[in-house]
Amino acid sequence: MSSCTPTIKRGSRAASPEFARLAAQRRLCREEVAKLLSASQAAEIEAVRAEAERVLLARCGNEVYLRGLVEVSNACARDCHYCGIRKSLTAIPRYTLTADEIVACAQLCAEAGYGSLVLQSGERSDKAFIDLVCTAVRRIRRETRTAVQPEGLGVTLCIGQQSREIYKRLFDAGAHRYLLRIETSNPKLFAAIHPPEQSFQSRVECLGLLREIGYQVGTGVMVGLPGQSIQDLADDILFFRDHDVDMIGMGPYIPHPDTPLGREPCADVAERVRLALVMVAAARLVLRDVNIASTTALQALDPVGREKGLRFGANVIMPQVTPADVRRHYQLYPGKPCLEESAGECQTCLAMRIESAGRKVGYNHWGDSAHARRRLDRRMP
Repeated sequence: MSSCTPTIKRGSRAASPEFARLAAQRRLCREEVAKLLSASQAAEIEAVRAEAERVLLARCGNEVYLRGLVEVSNACARDCHYCGIRKSLTAIPRYTLTADEIVACAQLCAEAGYGSLVLQSGERSDKAFIDLVCTAVRRIRRETRTAVQPEGLGVTLCIGQQSREIYKRLFDAGAHRYLLRIETSNPKLFAAIHPPEQSFQSRVECLGLLREIGYQVGTGVMVGLPGQSIQDLADDILFFRDHDVDMIGMGPYIPHPDTPLGREPCADVAERVRLALVMVAAARLVLRDVNIASTTALQALDPVGREKGLRFGANVIMPQVTPADVRRHYQLYPGKPCLEESAGECQTCLAMRIESAGRKVGYNHWGDSAHARRRLDRRMP
């Protein structure tokens, strides 16, 4: 096993009967979700984890879907109080990949059998950037067609709040999934970590626009924010349920020292990792058949964090394929892993990590969530 792949400990543990009964309930209210998130003893955590893994395997299967992550640009028009590429950080060298560079990354994904990729960037709405993304998406769908993937790679976008017109242009170009994280479902907490021009309501309205257009819609939160409570996190889970989302991306909050929020005290690393893992499990127990990512932030705080995320109910991992010469300039938080690995090294490492968690890679297909397929089937005449 590679030196980059620590072995996950998988010893048997006794599970708490109380938490096992709670986790096995089919419908959970706010107080019950909060109770699950309070699991702190090993037996309690194991009860929640084991039931989440059982639900995952029953509803979604054993495969882990890979989304090659291409960080298209670190230029951003926003000034979020927690973000390492916020526009006020003038010392960061800003970059934007060309369409040729983006397509080259996509071709690496296709050759590796990833099946789909994520185009992520700072939040921009300028015409040149949107034209670039549209061009790149069209070319990706056309130029990555193979015998095993005749429609080309699946494309997820994560480029922030946009107008309905822009969302529609990107959808028509060939993107079919969109991740727009709310970061917290508490409007007051949202306001505390964003500048005044960014509103929680406008974020929620964008999720509605994406759904109306026909995207598979994803969202997510940071776990362990300063001022965040267990009840806030329980509300986040219910927000995901009530908005019928198809995919979730969330991870532990990691303070960036050069940001306003990064100077505020937060929970210690072990507590943020615990919370992030039980959030994955609770999301799996409440939403059942959605796709849930085991995020890079988990690995940044725990050498086997992504493997643990898989065992707590996640079924998506996003290997890094951003060109190495700009990758270090896209650090939303410090300590980001895989900055020096090539795309090939990252692929080998992740395959071993997934195997160590008792799972297998789902190669050469888009890996749409069972929830999305079921939801979109209901829309068919």
